[in-house]
Amino acid sequence: MTVTHNVAQQRYELPVDHGLAIAVYRQQGNARIFTHTEVPPEDEGKGIGARIVKAALEDTRKQGFRIVPACSFVVAYVRRHPEFDDSGR
Repeated sequence: MTVTHNVAQQRYELPVDHGLAIAVYRQQGNARIFTHTEVPPEDEGKGIGARIVKAALEDTRKQGFRIVPACSFVVAYVRRHPEFDDSGR
């Protein structure tokens, strides 16, 4: 299972046992605002959300964009992983 970037739909995707996990963003200038993260209910609690968010944030950084967490899951993830905190950038 590999996280892929669906540029057309502005989201990262990860196929899982019961569907598709997604991390949705909105591009605004030099920033990606992460607005929604979703994991199929049957696949929750398996670390899938953290896996897709980590891949999305790493790719966002690699492409030179600022990370703006707007979804509660991404906000919590960035709090636990301050290396992705761009609030001072």
